[in-house]
Amino acid sequence: MLYMVIVPIIPDYLVDLQNEADHAIYNARVLHAGNSSNHTIFEATKENFDLQIGVLFASKAILQLLVNPFTGTFIDRVGYDLPLFIGLIIMFLSTCIFAFADNYITLFAARSLQGLGSAFADTSGIAMIADKYTEEAERSRALGIALAFISFGSLVAPPFGGILYEFCGKRVPFIVLACICFADGMMCLAVLKPFSRRERENMPIGTPIYKLMVDPYIVVVAGALTTCNIPLAFLEPTIANWMEETMHSSQWEIGLAWLPAFFPHVLGVFITVKLAAKYPHLQWFYGALGMVIIGASSCTVPACKSFGQLMGPLCGICFGIALVDTALLPTLAFLVDVRHVSVYGSVYAIADISYCVAYALGPVVAGQIVHDLGFVQLNLGMGLANMLYAPALLLLKNVCQMKPSYSERGMLLENGPTGLYDTIKMQERERKRKGLSSVVDENGVDTFNHRTNSEEDISGGELEYV
Repeated sequence: MLYMVIVPIIPDYLVDLQNEADHAIYNARVLHAGNSSNHTIFEATKENFDLQIGVLFASKAILQLLVNPFTGTFIDRVGYDLPLFIGLIIMFLSTCIFAFADNYITLFAARSLQGLGSAFADTSGIAMIADKYTEEAERSRALGIALAFISFGSLVAPPFGGILYEFCGKRVPFIVLACICFADGMMCLAVLKPFSRRERENMPIGTPIYKLMVDPYIVVVAGALTTCNIPLAFLEPTIANWMEETMHSSQWEIGLAWLPAFFPHVLGVFITVKLAAKYPHLQWFYGALGMVIIGASSCTVPACKSFGQLMGPLCGICFGIALVDTALLPTLAFLVDVRHVSVYGSVYAIADISYCVAYALGPVVAGQIVHDLGFVQLNLGMGLANMLYAPALLLLKNVCQMKPSYSERGMLLENGPTGLYDTIKMQERERKRKGLSSVVDENGVDTFNHRTNSEEDISGGELEYV
């Protein structure tokens, strides 16, 4: 909601601020120069207005993109609870600043702070879900619920912000969202107790983010997440002007254009979770199918002649995104389980970076592409990119056949297994140690050379006791 709520508010609010600045500049120049120079300055200021809006919209995603590598490492070191609390507090403060900002610089600073808070909260929240739900079907279902609420927040925010802005003013939408952040932070403090838990003391050291970034499977997933979100990120800042020019749409139609897409998005999440539970080895196929649907829907957007016709392609784009996200986000956690250490902060920081690349470029680049090439070419290019990328997910076809590596968290816990998951994993490792003598597992991971002396002593003592 923080990302999308400014869509109907800020352009109109900046117009008022810009008009005040233009008149001030105009009046000042009248006293010192001729009318012709004043007119030139006024036009130059207007030409810069669209760029200012684009930079303001993108600043959240840009800062989030820049700090995610550091927040991912921080989450791996301290756990998931404390970064989630920190992110909620930062978002609360930045949204309060946004509510009372009365100039562009303050708006820009508040928007950027929202990105910093999201870098903590988004990454730690998704990583916490992946850590708490270790069974693949449960993990897919839990992440699907999270994605459904992400979709709800993104799609309901523009009408929410537009209605409150129209009848209550600029401050009210942001004050409401700040209160939600504050309430969520208090629940996090009461339920998760981020300052009192000591589980982080026994956490294993996660794989560095730079190593995850060169894992070919993770790179393929990250590329798919970026590509599938490009149509949504590039259409949001450009479709309003196109609807006004081609359909003569009213403001309420523009504000509600994306809201119906929430329902096919939830449907896509539901279908993918159900299919993944029955056929988990086809996760790559669900993602590839989603990218094909996104590509086809994107290509049909320029052919729409009315608001009713436009709803179809937009629903198709959101349905396809649901398939891709719901299939590939659990795949990232599984890849970490089988190829690295089961700590998820850095890998979901990479996922957040993938989203932010699309949403950082959208507000800045999309308008220029439309200006130079046209709206039709923009949509055809985005559709073609998704269709061409879909076959790359074939590289994930054999991922489900991988077995967990011996670098998981259970091997590094000094106090032994603490739950059902750790107990089962430790038992599986003991059985494998009795029957395996090679030092390289089938995933290409060195399984025994990285064992510590204390671990060898423990395993040896257990074998001797048996």
